[in-house]
Amino acid sequence: MKQNLTKQTMKLALESKLSRYFGVTSEDANKEQIYKATILTVRDILTQKRSNFKHKVRDEKAKKIYYLCMEFLLGRSLKNNLRNLGIADDYASILNEFGFDIEEIYEMEPNPGLGNGGLGRLAACFMDSLTSLNYPADGFSILYQYGLFKQKIIDGNQIELPDEWLPGGEGWLVPRTDKKFTIRFGGRISEVWENGRLGIKYENYEEVEAVPYDMMISGADDAVNRLRLWKAHDITHFNMNLFSQGEYVKAIAQTSSADVISKVLYPSDNHTEGKLLRLTQQYFLVSASLQSIISDHLAAYGSLDEFADKVAIHINDTHPALCVPELMRILMDVYNYTWENAWNVVTKTISYTNHTVMPEALECWNEDLFSFRLPRIHMIVKEINRRLCDDLWKIYPGDWDRISKMAIIAYSQVRMANLSVVASHTVNGVSALHSEILKKTVFNDFYKATPEKFTNVTNGIAHRRWLCYSNPELSSLITDCIGDGFIKNSLELSNLVKYADDKTVHAKLKEIKENNNVKFSKYLFNKSGTTIDPNSVFDVQVKRMHEYKRQLLNVLKIICYYVDIEEHPEKEFTPRTFIFGGKAAPGYYMAKDIIKLIWNLSEDIKKNPRVKDKINVVYLEDYNVSTAEVLMPATDISEQISMAGKEASGTGCMKFMINGALTIGTLDGANVEMKEAVGDENIFIFGLDAKEVNDLWDKGYRSLDYYANSVRIRKTVDRLNKGFNGVSFSNIANYLIGGYGISDPYMCLADFDSYYIKSEEVIKEYNSRENWDKMSLINIAQAGYFAADRSIKEYAENIWNIKSVK
Repeated sequence: MKQNLTKQTMKLALESKLSRYFGVTSEDANKEQIYKATILTVRDILTQKRSNFKHKVRDEKAKKIYYLCMEFLLGRSLKNNLRNLGIADDYASILNEFGFDIEEIYEMEPNPGLGNGGLGRLAACFMDSLTSLNYPADGFSILYQYGLFKQKIIDGNQIELPDEWLPGGEGWLVPRTDKKFTIRFGGRISEVWENGRLGIKYENYEEVEAVPYDMMISGADDAVNRLRLWKAHDITHFNMNLFSQGEYVKAIAQTSSADVISKVLYPSDNHTEGKLLRLTQQYFLVSASLQSIISDHLAAYGSLDEFADKVAIHINDTHPALCVPELMRILMDVYNYTWENAWNVVTKTISYTNHTVMPEALECWNEDLFSFRLPRIHMIVKEINRRLCDDLWKIYPGDWDRISKMAIIAYSQVRMANLSVVASHTVNGVSALHSEILKKTVFNDFYKATPEKFTNVTNGIAHRRWLCYSNPELSSLITDCIGDGFIKNSLELSNLVKYADDKTVHAKLKEIKENNNVKFSKYLFNKSGTTIDPNSVFDVQVKRMHEYKRQLLNVLKIICYYVDIEEHPEKEFTPRTFIFGGKAAPGYYMAKDIIKLIWNLSEDIKKNPRVKDKINVVYLEDYNVSTAEVLMPATDISEQISMAGKEASGTGCMKFMINGALTIGTLDGANVEMKEAVGDENIFIFGLDAKEVNDLWDKGYRSLDYYANSVRIRKTVDRLNKGFNGVSFSNIANYLIGGYGISDPYMCLADFDSYYIKSEEVIKEYNSRENWDKMSLINIAQAGYFAADRSIKEYAENIWNIKSVK
């Protein structure tokens, strides 16, 4: 919100930064100097607002939420901050007077390499809403020098390049060398009695320093919160003696071993060194964060007596689960708490969100690796496990199988999900379906023992960013229809329903979508040289590449269209542009093969004169938040087609929905609640539901039966063997119908005919434009529930017990 800021004071601040940091005036400054000066002035405004908010929080002695996550996919900050502060137009005018276009300045900002997928984007949306709703909150993560990777597609192959984002992105960071903490790894632990109490003695350990860099998080009201990012530094002093002897590499190596901890987001873990680094990163994050939380609490309250009443700590997925034993360690080893008192604080303070039912994402660590790297933490986890198993034996006497499944340590594995459930006062899933699946399958035994611990909070999106700032024309139309109350209260979007049959509004919606189609087409051409027809249907699937998300099912449908057009070129076909985007993990070869298939299919179509004017396939290289902000307002059809029971929630579906795209999808994740919100007639649902998937597995799924019984499936799969662009994809055909082990593990063929038929229904509705625009409007109107503001209010009231501070 704009407060005590005039255009003149902003202009003077910019002139001052240019003079002080670069020794130039606005007349002499280049674009980079203007960009950096702009960030510095906005950061100053945010810092002042944060100081004001901190004083209010301190005066009210308000409880605070600390949100720990391995990633925060923030996107660019400059435009978002200026919009939140209400000064974007002023800055645009000032920069125009200086001879610069603010849109070009926005484009200079890199996307921070602090996140990758839905987990990180959700964390960013939640920090936005926590701040907009004036809740006291700190986020914690790692200041990665490099993001996951910069994706390059060469001849269909994904190539991973370093994602160097800090040059250009460092302007938002405020180094706090006065708030650094020390973290210990490895070594040997011994127990000694001193002054009548058991003490812990560390020997031969390695010490690392965690230095915080703070990033201010703005919102739509008065609050400014903080995302604290930790950078690792080696405490070892530079060995001048080695350097003087010419041992330059050794001298430098001794002081750089810790730097690797904060070097890269999600290092590959298909080898022991990678696993060790990931474990090190996770402990580094939680230890530094907890030391910071306790230090701040002691500064405010003088003791830890009220810690559980004033502090809420949230584990976002299992990556920060080590905060459970680390908080125990600090309370017992540093502050002399008994085990029982420390455990009481932990279980009153910590809550946990589960984000997946995929077994490979429920983190487990080899116990030998765990004890080698974190010996004291291993001791504490072993004791938590011993006490847990004792308690479980009393509940389930003799049921070794059940107890071993619920144990934190079993079969030489340390299970982070079980640790998180055992220690948290509340455990939630992220959609109604996902939360039920957790209770019935993954955490069924825990649910039976402590049903009161489990709840649901459906995910939400930062609707101001994804609607108001990304789609200003649509936001303006909504304001004209129902006023601007929806900006602060997303649920007011439902008032738009009364315009469901208003043809004037329909026409305006259609015009806005067409304008956004043109805008994205120009954006894509300028970025990559790729040409797409803005008058075609934009059919979009953008998300992390994974088999369960079933990009392959979408590609099979396109191949089927391709074969149909080749066989019947006279047949009428509505021109469609199929847009894909997302990264495959470096070691995930099946996902990489699917990218290769998409790319080669695209190249083949371009060479086919009978097909290229009807179908276009585009793979968006290095898809990121900034691209999404242009793409989502332009999308006509949103593909949310994961195998039912596998997608926890998804938030991309909500961003498309609020921008008026219509969803084709399975009854999975948030699709279930979206269907309830808009009604069966305003969403396109196909395929097996979660129960039917499980029943089919139990009965014995044979993909070959679907291949044999469907001409459509047969000609599509056979076309894979022939290949595209000179490349055969018989490996994918074998994966679907004749591979080793289970063929078609995510049931693409079981759902294919249903998906194809429903896709044809979608196009039929699209061509019946009046009904399509009505459906689009209803989706926008019902999207308010899927805002992060609603999610955060539920967390605040039902889990964290925190109140807003105004």
